[in-house]
Amino acid sequence: MSDVKLTNAESKKVPFLPRAIAAVVALCVIILVFLYPDGAYLWVKAIHVIAVISWMAGMLYLPRLFIYHCAAEPGSVQSETFKLMERRLLRAIIEPAMGVTWLAGLWLAWQSAAYMDGWFHVKFLSVLVLSGVHGYFSKAVRLFAEDRNVKTVRFWRMMNEVPTVLMIIIVIMVIIKPF
Repeated sequence: MSDVKLTNAESKKVPFLPRAIAAVVALCVIILVFLYPDGAYLWVKAIHVIAVISWMAGMLYLPRLFIYHCAAEPGSVQSETFKLMERRLLRAIIEPAMGVTWLAGLWLAWQSAAYMDGWFHVKFLSVLVLSGVHGYFSKAVRLFAEDRNVKTVRFWRMMNEVPTVLMIIIVIMVIIKPF
């Protein structure tokens, strides 16, 4: 099994391209805001929606990887593969997408004065909770990488639903604006 283990440098290596793309997108948001403030709103909104979709895709898939990882024997080829997949998903997709989501979302809330509406407070609280879940998943990736996961498959199946419930609340608040 020792030939299966990745070296520390290999396991921490994250593809450069997705992070570079996220940095370029964030830079574009900032440039749009300052150079084209009147026409930037719809562009920033589109970037925000794209980032949210990417963030949610990762947040829905990562706990599914944890479920499968629980069944893998520590040190096995399968376990090492899951470690790599989890780390890359987190670092290359989920984290950059969350950053762009927050950057664009805060600007949109400020520009539209949505921060004064009741629906936005519920949405904002839900996004804060989702960010906390993101942090919890980040810790889980680290624990799985160290072969120290103590959570059960059942626990991860339940955690798999948390981002979905939060997403439903957020979408209802943004589209319906019930209060």
